[in-house]
Amino acid sequence: MLKGIDPLLNAELLHALRAMGHGDDLIIADANFPAQSIARQTVLGRLLRIDGASAAEAAAAVLSLMPLDSFIDDAAARMEVVGAPEEIPAVQSEVQAVIDAAEGKPWPLASLERHAFYARAKSAYCVIQTGERRFYGCFALTKGVIPPEP
Repeated sequence: MLKGIDPLLNAELLHALRAMGHGDDLIIADANFPAQSIARQTVLGRLLRIDGASAAEAAAAVLSLMPLDSFIDDAAARMEVVGAPEEIPAVQSEVQAVIDAAEGKPWPLASLERHAFYARAKSAYCVIQTGERRFYGCFALTKGVIPPEP
């Protein structure tokens, strides 16, 4: 255990978060996502896990250390519901609230069609699979920058 670091962030996750650079994507995936096969195609090349955690808990842990990219419109994105792209399931509302709290302001989630989400995930830095069992608990987060102190 380390002071001030969410205990959900294990050593592998901390290493990945530290190694990522500005503009790199991180995927938070639900339990149904094809995480193992997609993770093999990422920059990291292997799957990271936060077993037993919801998508919102995983997002809160990640965003406790990682800023979102303020230079792009889709730094936080969700997988669209197939056949109902405007629908926002409860899991997505929960993650939206986590993002808004972490950023200190409303930060809209962009939406990605399912196969477009898979394509973005394949080019991501890493994939984190959670224990989230609700459908559409899949999110892409783009790492931003921490400005220098004055």
